[in-house]
Amino acid sequence: MFPHFEEVHMLVKKTVREFVERRVEPNARRIDQGWYPRELLREMGALGLLAPHAPPEYGGPGLDFRSMVLVVEEVAKSSPALATVTEVQGVMIVHNLMHYAAPEARERWLQPAVRGEKIIAFALSEPCCGSDAFSLETKAEKIGGTWVINGTKLWITSGMYADAFLVAARTGSPEEKHKTVTLFLVERGKCVEVTPVAVMGMRGTGTAEVKFRDCEVGDDAVVGGVNGAFKVVLDDLNNGRMCVGAIGLGIAQGAIREALSYTKKRRAFGTTIINFQAVQHHLASIAARIEAVRGVVYTAAYFRDKGSELFPLYAQVAKYLGSRLAVDAARTAMQVMGGYGYSTDSKVEMLYRDAKATEIYEGANEIILNTIFRLFEKHET
Repeated sequence: MFPHFEEVHMLVKKTVREFVERRVEPNARRIDQGWYPRELLREMGALGLLAPHAPPEYGGPGLDFRSMVLVVEEVAKSSPALATVTEVQGVMIVHNLMHYAAPEARERWLQPAVRGEKIIAFALSEPCCGSDAFSLETKAEKIGGTWVINGTKLWITSGMYADAFLVAARTGSPEEKHKTVTLFLVERGKCVEVTPVAVMGMRGTGTAEVKFRDCEVGDDAVVGGVNGAFKVVLDDLNNGRMCVGAIGLGIAQGAIREALSYTKKRRAFGTTIINFQAVQHHLASIAARIEAVRGVVYTAAYFRDKGSELFPLYAQVAKYLGSRLAVDAARTAMQVMGGYGYSTDSKVEMLYRDAKATEIYEGANEIILNTIFRLFEKHET
């Protein structure tokens, strides 16, 4: 048992592993072919796996973020796409509703979100602004007693199938950047137009362009207070980046597991290729990195649960190292598997495509390095 975990965490790991073997693994390719796994999300919600940190009064088991990290890691071994949807719904959405939403919105949306009965997409990125998120152009104007929202969002996970959207919109002067951005909970309706976005990997996540045209909401739709989005989004990104590290960790384990199985069966030059030292070194190198990244990801989750000031730094490091590991592990697995690894018959081909997204979403790794430097410098001085 890893030192930061307790018996309950091992029970979570066992439960999610059994669920993945029974329900996720048989559907992984179907998800990769574009099937949005809403029914799996509902099943995860019923098992308390979609948002394990949510308390019982909102339909969760009342556990912690260490449990959340274990869930997305295990799911990512079979379906990084489902792990990504789980992370957005379970971490960004549920956490926001619990801590920042108005009582009316919390009462209406939180328990269905925890149980996977309602899907809510986090709508931050725009065509103009990915990493520079607070240069966003979507606007919310208050007319009478109603907020009217107009703008376009891009690369929105679950956007095609969401029942509602958590939308970041400008509520003041653009020159004030993050100081004039507000989050609104917008229910799907006639004012919302969604268009699918074709992506190389992480298929089945319902990635979409989402347009809001004169969407009207009341004050009870504000999440985190007017002009209060910066604090909420910062909280979100730290939590999310920790989980992306866990997704990368899961992808790496899934890829090396495939490579190990293949090399024990594939024969060349009179023996199975697992007996070649070059192959052993390839796999050993990734195995060593998996253990190193595991320590960082699990420590980040432990710091999150304990409220440590080191959590933001470890969250960025987990994301950076986990995503790099995912890409390198999938590439290495493909290399030792040769032509079969490159074919679409191989699961590694899917994992390789999925892995690349982890270096881009929830903060491109170049942005992550900027943040790591700032936090490292702060703690060193």
